[in-house]
Amino acid sequence: MFTGIIETIGTITSLQEEDTNLHIEVTASFTQELKIDQSVAHNGVCLTVVSINGNQYKVTAIKETLDKTTLSSLIVGGAVNLERGMRLGDRLDGHIVQGHVDQTAICSAIKEENGSWKFTFNYDNSSRNITIEKGSITINGVSLTVIDSGEDFFSVAIIPYTYKNTTFHLLKKGNQVNLEFDVIGKYVARLTQFSS
Repeated sequence: MFTGIIETIGTITSLQEEDTNLHIEVTASFTQELKIDQSVAHNGVCLTVVSINGNQYKVTAIKETLDKTTLSSLIVGGAVNLERGMRLGDRLDGHIVQGHVDQTAICSAIKEENGSWKFTFNYDNSSRNITIEKGSITINGVSLTVIDSGEDFFSVAIIPYTYKNTTFHLLKKGNQVNLEFDVIGKYVARLTQFSS
């Protein structure tokens, strides 16, 4: 389980394909504190540490993960939002994040607004995922509050700290991002399907 509060930005140092799997090596400030079998969210995708070598660690993404997320578009030298799994007793500063990406979205607009930024995203709503204003959404692993919500789009406001300390400062219009919808909202939506 995660909170959507990014600890650090990592750098992709190696990408190796093996059959349908992708081995990803990352350099991160907390690598020395990692253990094999530990979970780390990479742009919101929970992956297991399989090896550690100095200041680099390796994780593996399977085909299903690559098909449903943006991990297949990673490049060597690229940046990635990182968060280690939550420890029992930690404060839940963001919201409950599972590290299971529901789908991707496209950044359709970026607007600077007096010291903050408004990012708008469009997504395929055929899977019945929904957002609500003032509800939670996870974008590339970052816990955020929805400020505008439509059937197939939503917007979030990014403060300067989040802009600087996550990969939001690298995000451009037309870029694809990972989305994890609020887990409580997903259960409520599923229950209403059965009751209607």
